Amino acid sequence: MTLDPSANTLHLRIKQQREGTSSFILDVDLQIPSVGVTALFGPSGSGKTTLLRCISGLEKSSKGQISLNGEAWQTSKSSLPSHKRPIGYVFQDANLFPHLTAQENLQFAMKRADKNQSVISYSEIIQLMDIESVLSQYPSQLSGGERQRIAIARALLIQPKLLLMDEPLAALDDALKQEILPYLEQLCQRAKIPIIYVSHSLDEVIRLADYMVVLEKGRVIEEGKTQTLLGKLGTSFSRYHDASVVISGVVTRQETEWGLSWISFENHVIAVKQGNEKTGDTLRLRIQSKDVSLSLSNHDDSSILNRLTVTIDDMITDSKDPSMVIVRLLAGSTPILARITTLSAHKLSIKRGLTIIAQIKSVAVLS
Repeated sequence: MTLDPSANTLHLRIKQQREGTSSFILDVDLQIPSVGVTALFGPSGSGKTTLLRCISGLEKSSKGQISLNGEAWQTSKSSLPSHKRPIGYVFQDANLFPHLTAQENLQFAMKRADKNQSVISYSEIIQLMDIESVLSQYPSQLSGGERQRIAIARALLIQPKLLLMDEPLAALDDALKQEILPYLEQLCQRAKIPIIYVSHSLDEVIRLADYMVVLEKGRVIEEGKTQTLLGKLGTSFSRYHDASVVISGVVTRQETEWGLSWISFENHVIAVKQGNEKTGDTLRLRIQSKDVSLSLSNHDDSSILNRLTVTIDDMITDSKDPSMVIVRLLAGSTPILARITTLSAHKLSIKRGLTIIAQIKSVAVLS
């Protein structure tokens, strides 16, 4: 996807060869939206962290152009040093000053803050990250999740124009990841600056990112809006066993008796387990292809609540498993993927343009 050059963007044109004998070359030319969350996704060694280090100035690209909303940080003739770039950086490890309390770590960042830039107030970040109770403690007294929340708060309190997050959950176990993800979701929704989020976890990317850039061996192989990219066939994502789509909808009805909320998108409705959402709220939902089955008719004698009338848009054989077919369905203009056996596709006479019922066995609420 090519963005309008006249729009507000983070423009990156970088060619960087790794020092030493390595043949790895990072070669990208990107225009990333200057609002929302952009995920850099790809396997280890694909160049995600190298790209972040080039953006921050920690690693200088011999051939690079970097600008945010027309403000040049690097050109062919000059390059701002790292400490002069208006960037907040969150690393895999919290990297807090061990001799300072959590509050003193935050105060250190506030002394470096850009007085002309107002991203977030001290009180707001304390509340957002839920860290008031640990401010008097030293990093050694904090859990891994608490240390990372302090690190995120510190990065924001310098009032940056861009926030870089380099796999901030990688050093945490699964329980701590689940603990901190809701805080990241709130941050991503409320931040007034662009965020670049590096991860090789598809689950994190789906939950947090508005836009995705997929790297492989130093090159961009795919990019686009998360919802659009996940709903395409033939991408690296559609080949995942848990290939998913993301749907945004509005809570239009709740039935406390059954513990359900009803989410409307276009002319369709999906029931989900009721949480803290209220009528009128917008929710993001994740539907995995393995949780979608197909039927030629709409049977009321089924335990599956979510049955949508959809149209088959396209289908491909799974390149990793020829016994499976991935079918792209359209609920209005919203794509849904179904992963079914080749035999089932044959028995149902699956073909493009066929109207069919998508039976959705499980829906995950992302936010």
